[in-house]
Amino acid sequence: MRIAMLGHKRIPSHEGGIEVVVEELAARMVEKGHQVTCFNRTGQHVSGKEYEVQKLDEYRGIRIRHVPTLDKKGLAAVTSSFFASLAAALGPYDVVHVHAEGPAAFCWLPRLFGKRVVLTVHGLDWARDKWKGSFGSWYIHFGEKVGARFAHEIIVLNHSNQTYFRDTYHRETHYIPNGVNRPAYAPPELIRERFGLEYGSYLLFLGRLVPEKGCHHLCEAFRRLKTDKKLVIAGGVSDSGDYMNTLKALAAGDDRILFTDFVDGALRDELYSNAYLFVLPSDLEGMPLSLLEAMSYGNCVLVSDIEECTNVVHDRGITFRQGDVNDLEAKLRYAIEHPNAVRMFKRLSSDYICDRFQWDKVVDATLKLYQTP
Repeated sequence: MRIAMLGHKRIPSHEGGIEVVVEELAARMVEKGHQVTCFNRTGQHVSGKEYEVQKLDEYRGIRIRHVPTLDKKGLAAVTSSFFASLAAALGPYDVVHVHAEGPAAFCWLPRLFGKRVVLTVHGLDWARDKWKGSFGSWYIHFGEKVGARFAHEIIVLNHSNQTYFRDTYHRETHYIPNGVNRPAYAPPELIRERFGLEYGSYLLFLGRLVPEKGCHHLCEAFRRLKTDKKLVIAGGVSDSGDYMNTLKALAAGDDRILFTDFVDGALRDELYSNAYLFVLPSDLEGMPLSLLEAMSYGNCVLVSDIEECTNVVHDRGITFRQGDVNDLEAKLRYAIEHPNAVRMFKRLSSDYICDRFQWDKVVDATLKLYQTP
């Protein structure tokens, strides 16, 4: 098949979870003999020019096309998804796979030109705190409505979104979760040199720094603890500089809290490999890829009890009540004071997550959906 993918920012930039998903799907489909084209935005990396990667026309066998983009907050996604949808509609593609709700606003275009349109809803993005009450929230919600009407098939990453689309639009959807690769352990070399971190010496949050990820809950709870372990908050700001300022104000005066900014490659591998505990205190998620990755490295995880997290963890990790800083503090203290329990969860996590969430299974299910009449 000839497949077009759009809705991501850029591959292979790993600017967010969607970019990882698009790259993994596309590369594996190429390995299976399909022709895949990914439409990248132009413009700079969301975390700054220093994180930009080389502009490529092909990567891992994936054809990469660059579409015009107004590189302004609120306009980049709209303009890039319009031009990508137009190019996909006019191009020689059998399937157009749209990722995320905002870009789905133009999915009627490829459908109008006879393409099979598949939409992956990575989460109810209009409900995210950074968009509340804004044009962005309205536009993303509009894209969701257009996608519900014009996409031939809709993929969701959790069961609550299945229920939402059934109740709201009377649309049946397909649950196809994200996948994860089995990684190799990376000893603490770069993180020792840059941050003074050793194996088991820190708690880790890794992800985009946006309000719905709940890092403000984590900073507040951690400050109450008496521990010599550090809290490492790793991630870029993604149009949310004000939130970063809020986090730094919460952390002010506590030199145990360390902000690394955006991380990738070897540095990211080392942070995952050597953490004592991985914490994801989210109030809202689609399917947290960072949680899959953390468990694939054999981490004990502590997550909020929202369905999107508990569906991944089941009984292989620790949960706290969403938004409850007191309960989060108590569970952090429990983990720090019970290293044997942490070691038990570490032993359980990697095989469990890597066996359950295999990219090859995800790709096969997605390809089957492409071909469903």
